[in-house]
Amino acid sequence: MSTRIALLHTGAVNIAPIGEAARSALPDATIVNYLDDRIVADLGDAERAASVPGRIRDLVHAAKEGGADLVMLTCSSISELAAPVGAETGIPVLRIDEAMADAAVSAGDRIAVVATLPTTLRPTLGLLQERAALAGRAPEFTSEVVEGAFAAVSAGDRDTHDRLVAAAIERLAADADVVVLAQASMASAAQAADVGVPVLTSVALGIQRLAETVVEATRTPEAGR
Repeated sequence: MSTRIALLHTGAVNIAPIGEAARSALPDATIVNYLDDRIVADLGDAERAASVPGRIRDLVHAAKEGGADLVMLTCSSISELAAPVGAETGIPVLRIDEAMADAAVSAGDRIAVVATLPTTLRPTLGLLQERAALAGRAPEFTSEVVEGAFAAVSAGDRDTHDRLVAAAIERLAADADVVVLAQASMASAAQAADVGVPVLTSVALGIQRLAETVVEATRTPEAGR
C-alpha cells in the first residue's frame, strides 16, 4: 500500500504547485489536499483568530481518518501549530518551511525575511529563531512586509506581486547573507530579483524533506543495516 500524504493548505493557489512537487518527489505516494481558505484572513481578525488551532486540528483529524500516514502544513502562518496538533492527533505533522529555515541559518549570520502578510512574518521569524537556537547560532534578522503584494496576487495580478516582492528582496539583500521568502506563494518573485545572495523559498526544500521523511519511515530494518 502506498504512503498517503495529506497537504493542508490555507490558499487554493498553492494546491497545484505543491501537489505537483510532492508527486514528482514521491511518485508512488497518494497525495490528498485539504483546504481552509479563510484561515489567513481569520488570523488577522481578533474575534476569529482563536478558532484557527481547532480548525487545523479538525483537518488533521480528518486526514488521519482518511488514512493519511502524515500531514504537511503548507502555510507558514500556521506552521507553529504543527507540533501541538501532531501530538494531539497522534500523526506526524511536518512544516513546509522548516527545511528552508535550517538552510537560512546555515547560510549566514544576517538573515532577511520578506513577507506579504504580517500574520506570516511573525511565525516565520519565530521558526528561524527556533532553528537557529537548535543549531547554536544567533543570527541578526531584518524583515519587511511588502505592501500591496498580497492584494495583487489575490486579485490575479501575479506580475505586480512579483515586481513588488522582487524590489523588496533587492533592498534587503544589500545588507544580508541570505533572503527568506516567508510564503510559498512568493516563490515566483525570486526569479525576478537580481541579487548576489541566496533567496530561499519553502516548497522545493520542504518537499525534499518530506520525501526524506517518507523514505526513512518506510525503510525496512534490513535496509538500514
